[in-house]
Amino acid sequence: MNVSIVIPNWNGRNLLEKNLPNVLEAKENKKNNIKEIIIVDDSSTDSSVDFLKINFKKKIKLIVLKTNRGFASAVNTGVRTSTGELVCLLNTDVIPEKNFLQQVVLDFEDKKIFAVSLHEKGFGSAKGSFVNGFFEHSGEKEQNKLTQSLWASGGSACFRRNLWIQLKGFDEILFSPFYWEDVDLSYRAQKRGYKVLWEPKANVVHKHESVINTNNFKARKLNLIKQRNYLIFIWKNITSKALLKKHKFALFARIKKHPGYIRIVFLALLRLRQIQKARKIEKQESSISDESIFEKFSK
Repeated sequence: MNVSIVIPNWNGRNLLEKNLPNVLEAKENKKNNIKEIIIVDDSSTDSSVDFLKINFKKKIKLIVLKTNRGFASAVNTGVRTSTGELVCLLNTDVIPEKNFLQQVVLDFEDKKIFAVSLHEKGFGSAKGSFVNGFFEHSGEKEQNKLTQSLWASGGSACFRRNLWIQLKGFDEILFSPFYWEDVDLSYRAQKRGYKVLWEPKANVVHKHESVINTNNFKARKLNLIKQRNYLIFIWKNITSKALLKKHKFALFARIKKHPGYIRIVFLALLRLRQIQKARKIEKQESSISDESIFEKFSK
């Protein structure tokens, strides 16, 4: 199976200069099956576009968005343009090893695999549970074996393109501009009976928050977006009546204890109409219960 690399970029000229050569080197390794490298520039205001045109014009496919649309939209644009059977998402702050996709390509021989998360140095697979009315998640320790993961990272993971298109990719309506879109997509895939893996041999280094950080955004704004999207994820995807009932009681208790949390709830409620529409689809198309998924990943 061949692979399209999709790299979203926003004001990442310095990161591209440092890390893109590693991606190009990996493309030279035929066992990675890399067919193309697509960079989607999300209306950068630095010299990213000129830098790419001057130095890598013949080695990449460059898409330049005229207006800034956010992470999810930039990635979706790149995936739609891609022609590979698999799509590997790499943030500009990810440094891949030369053979990072060799085993990943083989993992997809199982038709039920939707995504394979890469092995970011220092991090293992993802797990989660529904505790006291809220979704809790954490990372496993690094292992030497292929394991199932609750989600595949939007910054360093490989996806089966036809299923991505079928699931309509990252939800850029609800999770714009960023945060929780990768958890949402992976969870939706698993509720339809597909699997997400974590591959220990797919080695990369991810310098987290090199772009989405307090240098580019106010800390308060980042926190509000993160917490709002967290609630949206629950309201959209948890279709179990029992779990949702627990969530409602827990939500009121949290507001009572922390009155300021009402602002987060209000921000999420602003998208209630779109949430209800998306939730209806999840109820119709899901074949696996929330309880079954959390039971598998909370152990």
